[in-house]
Amino acid sequence: MRQDQNKNTIPGFDLGRQNCILHNDLIECISGIIKNGKFILGENVELLEKNISRYCGAAYGIGVASGSDALYLSLSALEIGPGDEVITTPFSFFATAGSISRVGAKPVFVDINPETFNIDVNLIEKKINRKTRAIIPVHLYGCPADMKEIFSITESHNIKIIEDAAQALGASYNKHRTGSLGDTGCFSFFPTKNLGSFGDGGMIVTNNIELAEKIRLLRVHGSKKKYFHDFLGFNSRLDELQAAVLNVKFKYLEQWTKRRRVIARLYNVLLKEQIDKGRIHVKLPLEPDNALHVYHQYTIQTQRRNQLQRYLHERGIGSTVYYPSPLHLQKAFSFLGHKHGDYPVSERACSEVLSLPVYPELTDEEVIRVVEAVVDFF
Repeated sequence: MRQDQNKNTIPGFDLGRQNCILHNDLIECISGIIKNGKFILGENVELLEKNISRYCGAAYGIGVASGSDALYLSLSALEIGPGDEVITTPFSFFATAGSISRVGAKPVFVDINPETFNIDVNLIEKKINRKTRAIIPVHLYGCPADMKEIFSITESHNIKIIEDAAQALGASYNKHRTGSLGDTGCFSFFPTKNLGSFGDGGMIVTNNIELAEKIRLLRVHGSKKKYFHDFLGFNSRLDELQAAVLNVKFKYLEQWTKRRRVIARLYNVLLKEQIDKGRIHVKLPLEPDNALHVYHQYTIQTQRRNQLQRYLHERGIGSTVYYPSPLHLQKAFSFLGHKHGDYPVSERACSEVLSLPVYPELTDEEVIRVVEAVVDFF
């Protein structure tokens, strides 16, 4: 068993608390896999595929090796490649645009809405041309993108939608869960996610049977029958150990989501009170009226971000910057020829956002301590 943490420390994320609570169930499920001896694409993966697809309101689920591969396989299944363009946001994890480049297509960036940090739907239309094949909206931090406007744009231009819902399992837009809204929805089960495995893992959900069948073949080298290959595929299989762990945790996902939302509500109330009194100068996260935010991150914004983060660290409070540099300024994408100032809202966000602790095991008392520290800093 892990040693107790310093009672005065509030980690930015603490998976150990969750694992301690579920310890016996996790050991039992892992022991079952060891005894069974089947480690790749077995009954636990099939159960997880059913659990996640039904939860999202999608017809099919396909377990893959990571959230990054989920994006890559979705693009590949839609036959997007060299000569094609895919629109997305520069304010996201590297895999979003990286997957586009990996299939040989060109990432085309659209700046973000300053209120939600998601792609600004008002700027999409002017980036569309005859080469545009798809759009990858990112439901960043667990907040759904404006899918109604995205639908209206893609339908008139016959453009595919691949949802990057890596941070948004359980979130909903107009009462429809993320992942079920586009041609495919892509999830990550990285350990820090709202539903996290003990390593890498991902899932694609879709309502299109032809896409589902193609992705199932793509993840196993393009093979329907062992050693016989219909087309060039990949090795991207979710293993039984990860699926078994995820099935144990899945039973608690709704409970954990409700707790995240309670924590976010408490932050909102306490921080807004201080903002209204002029004691602190931060911008709080927004939950759109037609959306349900699952708060994978509770992200505030302040011009004094770096100083605030250092102060919190000195007080034993963890915080994280997601993300310190926009994708268009990453060295790996220098071939696109972008420069500072091309996407100013994203660039500003990268210099001002700070994610405070928000995980189901966080106590109300700890939330109060975090807020007190923020107030003391200002």
